[in-house]
Amino acid sequence: MLILIAFIVVGWWVYNNYKNTMFYWRSQNVKQTAMPVPFLGDGFKATIKQESQTESVKRLYNNFKNVRYSGVYQGNLRTLVIHDPELIKQLTVKDFDHFVDHTNFAGDLEPLWSKNLFALKGDKWKDMRATLSPTFTASKMRLMFELMEKSAHQYVEFYLAQNKNVIELELKNSFSRYSSDVIANCAFGVTVDSLKEPENTFYKHGKEITNLSSFSKLVTFMFSMFLPKLAKLLNVRFFPKETTDFFKQLVRNTVETREVQNIVRPDMINCLMEAKKGQLKYDETHEKHDAGFATMEESEVGKTAKVQQKEMTEEDMAAQVLIFFFAGFDTISTVMSFICYELAVHPEVQEKLRKDVDETYKATNGKLTYDVLNKMKYLDMVVTETLRKNPPFAAVDRECTKAYTIQPELPGETPVNLVPGDVLWLPVAGIHSDEQYYPNPDKFDPERFSDENKDNIKPYTFLPFGAGPRNCIGSRFALMEVKTVVYHILRHFELVVINRTVIPVEYSVDHFSPAIKGGFWIGYKRRNA
Repeated sequence: MLILIAFIVVGWWVYNNYKNTMFYWRSQNVKQTAMPVPFLGDGFKATIKQESQTESVKRLYNNFKNVRYSGVYQGNLRTLVIHDPELIKQLTVKDFDHFVDHTNFAGDLEPLWSKNLFALKGDKWKDMRATLSPTFTASKMRLMFELMEKSAHQYVEFYLAQNKNVIELELKNSFSRYSSDVIANCAFGVTVDSLKEPENTFYKHGKEITNLSSFSKLVTFMFSMFLPKLAKLLNVRFFPKETTDFFKQLVRNTVETREVQNIVRPDMINCLMEAKKGQLKYDETHEKHDAGFATMEESEVGKTAKVQQKEMTEEDMAAQVLIFFFAGFDTISTVMSFICYELAVHPEVQEKLRKDVDETYKATNGKLTYDVLNKMKYLDMVVTETLRKNPPFAAVDRECTKAYTIQPELPGETPVNLVPGDVLWLPVAGIHSDEQYYPNPDKFDPERFSDENKDNIKPYTFLPFGAGPRNCIGSRFALMEVKTVVYHILRHFELVVINRTVIPVEYSVDHFSPAIKGGFWIGYKRRNA
């Protein structure tokens, strides 16, 4: 009898918890799905690998049309999906002080992660953003460009040395190695060739950091979301200790060597060393969008860099390098993979871009510079359309930090009260594929971003790097890295479809970031020129 009573009590508790948690948005008069899955919420299909993250976000976005917002649940985490561009602007820019933070998926499980710019919260984030923003100005990019181009030359030379007319390769693997080399060179001043040395230490640790699709990472993520105190008590780690120790030791050794030998180099470590001394100042003046349509303008938060009140520690520096590695290794290599895939599948676009590349090469006598690269309008159009069609992040989040009320504007709306801890989603993949903003959204069409057409793009409907003061700090660096290698590839190769090329795109369910099922397979066909 006691067992029966216990089952009834537990069942009653589970039911009430489910009802109160999974139907919260309905109680706020916000449209939501009819029956979220207990404990897994609305993203259960992605969790159990029935659909990709990109497909999941598109599905949740498309569930409700002609609304400014809708409600979903990430596990038990209630999340408001913002559909309306004007509301996105309101929440991420005008009322940014209510939504300053990201949710921290690793919680307090990983000290090195919790101190990086992406994970920092409140005033700590503002201070670090102001400290690091001068690192990513156009003037600093000009200094880093030569380092980056060396890695691009090295990448192309590897394939030119192969005695084949057509080289079949999987792009994500190839570009993750290029990205690893760029970070080693531009962050630490270390020359690495990850194509010739496939098991080098930089690449090994980069691959470990960005592997978010393994079963162990999934278990750790669920622990941190549902049982954070227990996870901390059990000392559950999100990254292997060997990997975090590698970054700490690398920063320590690099800084010590440069201080002793008085080495100055135009890379990230040097910028962090200047920031540590309070000597790094924001020096941007007039170069808004100098790197193309997708470049994010720095907000006043980043332009008001001050002398560090508290000395930047070795762990602080290592944490910033880690997020730099995390973003560059996986995210940027994903973008490059989609660009080259789209160029192979759309030879007419590739031919137009190759002509632009050849004309630029001839006009500059083969001397590519940061400013020359950024004047290549069609290259920028191709990169921008790829970011539109295949955004590297399906959604971008913000966490409510101060109570906020979304006032009603449309018939049937009532005030929506948000409290600290509630999460906003900017459904990037959904908005980018919405035909009201981008007609025929499945078509790869760089002309959307031509000088004649780009003013037709509705503000806050193009969000590959987020929006507002908490946008991606490294957009200039990312675009420079992408454009540099694409330029050099097209100088020497034609990108061609091969038997293993997947057409049309079928998204993989086994990867956290967008990926093609079976891989990004194309061919590099050597040009005669």
